[in-house]
Amino acid sequence: MKKMKLYIGVGVLVGSLSMVSVSMAQSDVVTSLRGHTALDEDSRVPMTRRWQRDRDPIERDYVQQPPLIPHSTKGYRINIKFNKCLTCHSWANYKEAGATKISQTHFSDRDENVLANIAPRRYFCNQCHVPQVDAKPLVENTFEPVKTLKSHH
Repeated sequence: MKKMKLYIGVGVLVGSLSMVSVSMAQSDVVTSLRGHTALDEDSRVPMTRRWQRDRDPIERDYVQQPPLIPHSTKGYRINIKFNKCLTCHSWANYKEAGATKISQTHFSDRDENVLANIAPRRYFCNQCHVPQVDAKPLVENTFEPVKTLKSHH
């Protein structure tokens, strides 16, 4: 029985390795937005985006879309010990700062248990929220906002 499991395991491993080598051979056909620059190389691509100064937030285009950040976040520190966003957006500070307060959804864990503090999965704001920027789309698309939201634009 042990030998049979070993043979099956070796067979799966050999099959997986052959699929990886075929996949790697075909990967030369696909190019990313970085072009042919390897990930560990500095691409030296010129910055074409212009960060926008503080302004009113851009409207959202679909339900549950994380709001864009209407101000620069350059130099913001967000780590396990400190989150610069909370200086203005926490429930304790938002009124005085004149900022939007953190959504109540950020205080629930994945099992919908309500927590006293921000859920760890929502603590790193910049994993969902990004600064607004005046930039052309990276790829052409035909995206249309949700009709109910579109009427409010």
